[in-house]
Amino acid sequence: MNITRIDLQDEMTVGDLWSLQHKAYRLEAELIGFNEIPPLMETRDMLRQSPEIFYGCHDHASELMGAVAVEEESPGKLTITRMMVNPGHFRKGVAGALLEYVFEKYSEMEQFIVSTGKLNLPAVALYTKHGFVQVGVEEVVPGVELVEFYRRGHL
Repeated sequence: MNITRIDLQDEMTVGDLWSLQHKAYRLEAELIGFNEIPPLMETRDMLRQSPEIFYGCHDHASELMGAVAVEEESPGKLTITRMMVNPGHFRKGVAGALLEYVFEKYSEMEQFIVSTGKLNLPAVALYTKHGFVQVGVEEVVPGVELVEFYRRGHL
C-alpha cells in the first residue's frame, strides 16, 4: 500500500476520488438509513474546490483503494472529515493504514476528531480500535445520530 497526497487539480484523480466517495458513502447511507450524506451531494467541481487535504491509498497497480481527508479547524486539533474505502478492498487494513498515516504525518497535533453515523458499526469499531473515545452523540435529522470521537495526539 502506498499513501500519498491527492492532487485535487488533476481531473483523472478527482474523478477516481469522486467515484470512490460515492461507492463508500452510498454504503454508509444504507447502514444509517439516511441518503443525504453531504459527500453524496457533492459534484466533482465541489470536491475539487474543497479546503480539505486528501490522502489516497493505492495498490501496486495504482488503483485508489481508499482515501482520508483532514482539516485543521483550530490550532492543535485535526478533524478527519472523510474516510472512504472501496468496497472491493474492505477488511484489508486500508482504513487503519490511512488513520495511522494521518497520526504520523500530523504527530504534532494535540487532538484528532472524527464523526460517523451511530449505526455505522464498522466505522465505530475502526475508530475505537485506533484509540478514539466517544465524546458525544447528536441527532442531525430525526432518527439519524452522529457520534463524535476524540483521540489524544502524541504530545
